[in-house]
Amino acid sequence: MQKVYQRVCAAEAWIASVFLIVMVILIFLGGVMRMLGHPINWSTDVSTALFAWACFLCADIAWRKNSMMAIEVFANRLPDKLQTALRMVNYALITAFLFYLLVMGAYLSWISRVRSFQGIPEVSYSWVTMSLPVGAALLIVTTALKVRGELRGERAEYRAVDVI
Repeated sequence: MQKVYQRVCAAEAWIASVFLIVMVILIFLGGVMRMLGHPINWSTDVSTALFAWACFLCADIAWRKNSMMAIEVFANRLPDKLQTALRMVNYALITAFLFYLLVMGAYLSWISRVRSFQGIPEVSYSWVTMSLPVGAALLIVTTALKVRGELRGERAEYRAVDVI
């Protein structure tokens, strides 16, 4: 099961990076072509769809690598058992919110299945809105693994974020 999860994580990182690269290329190409008098109108639309997917995939990658911003000035001064309890409460709140996103995102995808994406008749808007429940599901798995690690006594160290 661990190997499957590692492959999913690798695929997620690869897909997210490809989406970000393609998005940047499309936006740049769209600007250049518009300047040359031959605009590519669909480049912004496709970039928007790729951005939605990349946001959720990158959020899961950052959450998995403990790269999310964390403010622990108060929490670090608490006793270890209280810090663990506080993290578990945070994980419970995060999981509840993610389940809400999963359910409502699936509902949004279902009701928008007949809507065309940016007026393109062959492409359903659900392809964009499915980024929400898929991303939420990935984040739920990551959060569950964090809870499991916490219950095993493995404390995840957060990376320090420099504030300029």
